[in-house]
Amino acid sequence: MIRQVALVPDGVDIDLTEIVRVSAAVQKQVTRDFSPIWDIQATVDGFATLDQIPLGYWPVMIMQDVQGAAGFHQDKNGQPFAVVEAGDSWSLTASHEVLEMLADPFGNRVVAGPSPKPDQGRVEFLVEVCDPSEDQEFAYTVNDVLVSDFYTPHYFDPVSQDGVRYSFNGKVTNPREVPRGGYLSWHELESDHWWQETFFTGTKPKFNDLGVLDRKNGSLREMIDALTPQTKRLSHLKRNAPKLTGAIAAASSSDRASVARAEALRARIETLKTGA
Repeated sequence: MIRQVALVPDGVDIDLTEIVRVSAAVQKQVTRDFSPIWDIQATVDGFATLDQIPLGYWPVMIMQDVQGAAGFHQDKNGQPFAVVEAGDSWSLTASHEVLEMLADPFGNRVVAGPSPKPDQGRVEFLVEVCDPSEDQEFAYTVNDVLVSDFYTPHYFDPVSQDGVRYSFNGKVTNPREVPRGGYLSWHELESDHWWQETFFTGTKPKFNDLGVLDRKNGSLREMIDALTPQTKRLSHLKRNAPKLTGAIAAASSSDRASVARAEALRARIETLKTGA
């Protein structure tokens, strides 16, 4: 079945043209980059208001005041939705949430593999395809819109191999690697504790014991997100951040090209009407 995702502003002033531009870019990312690797088919559409979204779509809402609501959630019927903070780089967060929603719609998918922590054996990793390389350093552009990197299924391979792609942009170079700015979460079954490897500060990653999770508090992903420190706001990259300024400059150039093409098409249609 094709999964259907809706990008929609709610209580925030974002023009519909911007919503459509970002949804088209994320749709292209899903179709061209994500689907061939993860074997998932999906549509990503933009809507003007939450009330207009047809039944069957999973909403990704762009909002101004997110407080503790940012990220992945489930409604009272267990259906996924996500909340994205509005900002100059909200497309990066929206791409992140869309890809993770598609890979694990209900927030409980785990994959077995050897633990990154030397004194642990085989563990269960929570599938969050964008978390290890979520930092802006690993972002790339689609249609001049900033989108998130994501890991491939090879990310959980037992050993590293030459020529294997571990993340889409290739900057994650080993299985279960956590680059600066990212994190990885897993379940150690003997103790029933959840663990994270985080690389938010310092010169190397750190291991954090999250303890035993209470399954009454929602999906695994919701609980892990609530326990993960928010050290940065990806929707609010600095205006002089190279990735963001590059995307803005490229988009401006593309807009001019699109306008020129539109004018050429209108002129061509006029010649067809007049038979000139």
